[in-house]
Amino acid sequence: MKILLVEDDEKLSDYISNGLKEAGHVVDCSTDGKDGLFLATTEQYDAIILDRMLPSLDGLTILKTLRGAKNHVPVMVLSALGAVDDRVSGLRAGSDDYLIKPFSFSELLARVEALHRRGSVENGHQETTLTAGPIEINLLKRKVTSNGEPITLQTREFNLLEYLMKHKGQIVTRTMLLEHVWDYHFDPQSKVIDVHISRLRKKIGDSSASIIKTIRGAGYIIDDG
Repeated sequence: MKILLVEDDEKLSDYISNGLKEAGHVVDCSTDGKDGLFLATTEQYDAIILDRMLPSLDGLTILKTLRGAKNHVPVMVLSALGAVDDRVSGLRAGSDDYLIKPFSFSELLARVEALHRRGSVENGHQETTLTAGPIEINLLKRKVTSNGEPITLQTREFNLLEYLMKHKGQIVTRTMLLEHVWDYHFDPQSKVIDVHISRLRKKIGDSSASIIKTIRGAGYIIDDG
């Protein structure tokens, strides 16, 4: 997932961001309400984690603005305000979940991932498995098999394969991979993508490159046809 985190407590923001990245997600961070709203309306995210009390623009105003613009990205509000009326006002402003501070990171992660799955179902785009030839990814369990046999992938390899398979039949450019798998907004001018593609091909038994094809000068494409 690509997640926007809007939290003005920098230590807490770093803690959440690092945990989400370790779990394999791409994270953009903002510590300011206006900047957070700008990112939320100019970038595409799978989920937003939104602090309620923010400088320059509060979280509920951001929520109302997004919903008023018909932006239905799943949003979880974080807040130390835990009274019933506070939670109700957050939900009525348009949040999909409301998590009270302090919280455990494992609960936050589970809730965000559940929000994303629920949002996919409601939008008619439920994907619990992805397939390409003999390769199958179970997105809920984060498991990969080839002809039914399990394949062990590192987090980055899994995210790379998932992104390619979600865009099956489309050319995926280096820039797209760098932004959505590595969270780079620049080209490091290295062979990091080529190395990971090579390792991935070996692990999934794609030595002939029949599934992950290289499109010279353009990028890569998953093709099982």
